[in-house]
Amino acid sequence: MGQDIQEISLSTSQREILVDITAEVRRIVEKSEVKNGAVVVFVPHTTAGVTINENADPDVKRDILTHLAKLVPEDGRFAHAEGNADAHIKASMMGSSCTVPVENGRLALGTWQGICFCEFDGPRKRRVLVKVM
Repeated sequence: MGQDIQEISLSTSQREILVDITAEVRRIVEKSEVKNGAVVVFVPHTTAGVTINENADPDVKRDILTHLAKLVPEDGRFAHAEGNADAHIKASMMGSSCTVPVENGRLALGTWQGICFCEFDGPRKRRVLVKVM
């Protein structure tokens, strides 16, 4: 099981939202045979991403979304005509993957850190791929 790619399925409820997926990733890591290595979390969507940031204060998630909206407004002048060009840019800014060390069968995140799925074109059904190595 340690080398298999696991999948987290989620449905987002808003156009833009950061969803904490730390517990799901933690469960996959703890069930894995890998005790020391790394876990890669990958989002296979062009209008969504993943990030690691503070997970204790919900204001951090709000601040991230608020300031991304200021940097890349939904109603900007984009050549991409599907109406979600801002979502593509925001997803690129956040990134499509993150890697976390695994030590003694556990995520080696910092005290306040969490893994967040970043939705920028919802609501949608989404997938997150997780590989423990």
